[in-house]
Amino acid sequence: MSTKGRVLLGIFASLCLPAALWAEGGRTAPAGVTAAQVVQKHIAARGGLPAWQSLQSMAWNGKMDVGFGDSAARSARYVSNASMQSAKQRGAAMEKAQHQQAAEKQVQVPFVLEMKRPDKSRIELEFAGKTAVQVFDGQNGWMKRPYLNRNTWEPFSAEQTKSQVGKWDIEGPLVEYVAKGTKVDLEAIEPVEGKDAYRLKLTLKDGSVQHIWIDTKSFLDVKVEGMPRRMDGKMHPVWVYQRDFRPVHGVMVPFVMETAVEGYTDTHKMVIEKVAVNPKLDDALFSKPKA
Repeated sequence: MSTKGRVLLGIFASLCLPAALWAEGGRTAPAGVTAAQVVQKHIAARGGLPAWQSLQSMAWNGKMDVGFGDSAARSARYVSNASMQSAKQRGAAMEKAQHQQAAEKQVQVPFVLEMKRPDKSRIELEFAGKTAVQVFDGQNGWMKRPYLNRNTWEPFSAEQTKSQVGKWDIEGPLVEYVAKGTKVDLEAIEPVEGKDAYRLKLTLKDGSVQHIWIDTKSFLDVKVEGMPRRMDGKMHPVWVYQRDFRPVHGVMVPFVMETAVEGYTDTHKMVIEKVAVNPKLDDALFSKPKA
């Protein structure tokens, strides 16, 4: 399989994996500041509760990074050249390969993400002249991955289905979190890209945990705990950095989301080029596809 194919596989797999847990740390939040206050200011910064409640559907169009065409081969060459050297030298060679990859421009593919209440989602990726699709109707999901020569619809596993529930809430997990059965705790203040942010711990209704970082000045969610990814036989924590927030019909949307995997130097960006608010999306788009 090509490197881009492996990255796409990781993208599709990460859509259905449970959240990771994060280590404790950071500075204590100032006395008198509560999680509820931070969330209230965050919702206001994102456009306010009425604006989000008015949304019934949303569609994003843009491009996302899918890696480098020969990154695997390049890394292998560096390791091969260092095969007779010490472990430290081999590690340095691999790190050099990763840094060279990071300095180059990644290949991007178009994507469309469509969301509709309650909890329906559809994502399409255009890759090598083929369209990969994943749909979720709120209870069950199916996917087709032609880049893996899987041209028939495959149902989600029980684990994938469980992890998908609530993932594509249009307004995110903090809006009306009490009604969703989520408990929010203010754990600490940590720097995110040079600026202080409140680290919130969300304990979801099913007992799973997610962390979100809210900028202490703008109150925007500048960092979100992503889905862990299995790489090199191990699960790696994932961070999603959200930037370039812009107002769209009264709500603030991040037009750049950059995903970083712990232990890897290269990152992957999702760049939104167009946002549609309340588009007419037929329920059939999210239903079990016909064979």
